[in-house]
Amino acid sequence: MFDKFSSSLQKIFKNLRGYGTLSERNVQDSLREIRMALLEADVNFQVTKDFVARVKEKCLGKEVLDSITPGQQVVKHVHDELVSLLGGAHRDFDFSARPATVLLLGLHGAGKTTTAGKLALRWKKAGKKVLLVACDLRRPAAVDQLRILAGQVGVEIATPAAGETVAALGARALKQATAANADVVLFDTGGRFQIDTDLVQELKDLREAIKPRNVVLVLDSAIGQESVHVAETFHKEVGLTGLILTKLDGDARGGAALSVQAVTGCPILLVGMGEKPEDLEPFYPDRMASRILGMGDVVSLVEKAQGALDEKEMARMQERALEGDLNLDDFLAQLQQMKKMGPLENLLEMLPGAGNVPARLKNGIAGVGDKDLKKSEAIIRSMTPRERRNPGILDASRRRRIALGSGTEVRDVNELLNNFAQAKKMAQQLKKAQKRLLRFGK
Repeated sequence: MFDKFSSSLQKIFKNLRGYGTLSERNVQDSLREIRMALLEADVNFQVTKDFVARVKEKCLGKEVLDSITPGQQVVKHVHDELVSLLGGAHRDFDFSARPATVLLLGLHGAGKTTTAGKLALRWKKAGKKVLLVACDLRRPAAVDQLRILAGQVGVEIATPAAGETVAALGARALKQATAANADVVLFDTGGRFQIDTDLVQELKDLREAIKPRNVVLVLDSAIGQESVHVAETFHKEVGLTGLILTKLDGDARGGAALSVQAVTGCPILLVGMGEKPEDLEPFYPDRMASRILGMGDVVSLVEKAQGALDEKEMARMQERALEGDLNLDDFLAQLQQMKKMGPLENLLEMLPGAGNVPARLKNGIAGVGDKDLKKSEAIIRSMTPRERRNPGILDASRRRRIALGSGTEVRDVNELLNNFAQAKKMAQQLKKAQKRLLRFGK
């Protein structure tokens, strides 16, 4: 989402680092370019104005102009202000009460009900007992959609009785959650295409009935400045404690993420980075600022790997590789582990310096990577168990059959087998190197 904005800032900073010393004019010119980059990213005008003013105050100080690394000092101040703009510190939901109550708000199309399912899954994995409450009584099939999501996630759901109001449903569900000793009760409320009097009153009645500790607005970050207006209105009418931004993996300009916290004063708690149930990530302002400035986000990358990869399985495969017992079943398991970490383009953004990679090349790496993973998986799945365990028996006839069965070409099968052979060869070389080191140590 921040690709264009990020590349613009990095170009500005590259020019700044080229100066041995900075003058007030150099700084003013760079700040003007930063202002344009913010506005082009669809950041709120007043937020942009205040941001540039704060950066200007710091950058024109004597300690920057006299610094031996003036360009880096400017980058540091921009980074610090970006962190502040995005909310400063990471914030989480308030789980101090039991059950913790979460009122989820949002307009049609923002991904509110889908986010409810993702939250339920996230908290269930954390060991919490969750009750979903279907409070959207107007949208056709909304209750059915949430019921399906609850079944997929494996949590309980409370649905409306005939003629029951939203407030009455909320009060009944809260009693049910308390009796069932639930940790979290999550209310998925009704939405509209725009905020109207009926919606506001319905939400106020529900809030009065359940008195939630968490009132969280789900925002579609792809709609730009309109999302800021939506957040302001909900905050004024209902009162918010936090925000969740969806579709942050899209190609919108990203101004909402850089504006909404500053305008509403409400922290961004989580961000949606895809369609899968696991694609809901905690929002860390400092990490996001680093990613925008091309510094990467290695901490989040490591956390994603720890959450997605099976450590025991990876250790088992590493041991088999060193022993020379690696087969195509193991190779398939490795591919599946990689897929769990999500799209390669998202992982690429977390690497330091990724912002300097041309967009064309970045898209090519990600596109080819994801495509190759699927192709390799299809090829291996088209093999018999015996062929996976003993690739040496794959003669020309078998390779043609596998290519036909996987919808690929024989050359694709040959390429995968060559890659597998190289992987085994590298593992054997590593084992030999380990033995030499052990002998040297003695």
